Amino acid sequence: MSKLESFRESTRTWLEENCPPGARGAGYVPIGSKSIELEPDTQIWLENMITKGWTVPSWPTKYGGADLDRDQYKILIDEMKRINARPPLTGRCVNYIGPTILEFGTDEQKARWLPVCARGEGAWAMGYSEPGAGSDLASLSTRAIKQGDHYLINGRKTWTSDATYCDYIFVLVRTSPEKPKHEGISLILVDMHQAGVTVHPIPLLSGASPFCETVFEDAIAPANDIIGGIDRGWTVGKRLLQFERSTHAGINTSGSQGGRTEENKLPELVMQYVEMTDNKIADGALRARLAVNDMNTRAQQITQRRAIEETQSSAPGFSSSVVKLTNALNIQEADEILMQSMGSQGFRWDTESGSTETEIAALKKWLYQKSLTIAGGTKEVQLNIIAKRVLGLPD
Repeated sequence: MSKLESFRESTRTWLEENCPPGARGAGYVPIGSKSIELEPDTQIWLENMITKGWTVPSWPTKYGGADLDRDQYKILIDEMKRINARPPLTGRCVNYIGPTILEFGTDEQKARWLPVCARGEGAWAMGYSEPGAGSDLASLSTRAIKQGDHYLINGRKTWTSDATYCDYIFVLVRTSPEKPKHEGISLILVDMHQAGVTVHPIPLLSGASPFCETVFEDAIAPANDIIGGIDRGWTVGKRLLQFERSTHAGINTSGSQGGRTEENKLPELVMQYVEMTDNKIADGALRARLAVNDMNTRAQQITQRRAIEETQSSAPGFSSSVVKLTNALNIQEADEILMQSMGSQGFRWDTESGSTETEIAALKKWLYQKSLTIAGGTKEVQLNIIAKRVLGLPD
């Protein structure tokens, strides 16, 4: 028996014995926000994975991982999927800031923060965009002034997703305002459970409010929690964005279920609402549109797998923008197809108007997923990156 075959066999046995019934099925283990209490089986599963190092399987063992190589990681994900076990942790903790600390952090920062991430102890928000600095992020004005062994932070960040229940936030701040705008920025970690941090939810058309504005008024952060060095935040922050975009694209294997794909259920949903002839959709144009979307979905999944195979690190470089953008556009097209199929049934807001829960959920999803070509860098920003960094076109 080969080493990989032996690993698969031992992995399969361990999963069968240690994954409780309540941790099998759709969904993920929530990142450990201190405001969320896990279901008993989910808590047991999290603790078992922590012990095994499988919350962040590819991370070094000294930081709470299992140091799996790519072949072992793929086997682990395959075996988890076989029994429908909830996968390794995913989110800003293990997909964004964790890999960034692994790459740019000091030994002391790695030893202090990475085990916290690996154990899922605390949810993280992302403090990048500001009311006056979105796509032109380098124009940010949130200040951090050093006072002894800590920094005093003042300013505001917008679109800080899920900040209402986050425990920490990684923030781009201006530490040297006298320097050119790209050179005076630092990335610092901030505890959100303090009087100097206030979170205001931003209501959305979909009814949900994951987006927030976060205000810093004399918030305190230790000086030794600047990641990558003072005034190097632009370099560090851009790398973190590559991890983020890779996660959006499903190609980040730093700790999540990178490359794990779901069955395309759009065709069967559409067929519930349209006229059928000879067991096929009667509208030829809609049928063709659906076929193209299905082919694009399959091509996207293949591209995701290829990107994972080709990269030698936890996340690819600028090609992550390609996969992130095409993935977002394809998802939005699928939403449009479903809404077209539903007709007026898809635009009713409550059950009293005759819509089912499924139709209301589809409407909210359609509204929410308009944000996919904004979050993590707008479509226009991604196209610029692709043109310059992937295709090598001149400015």
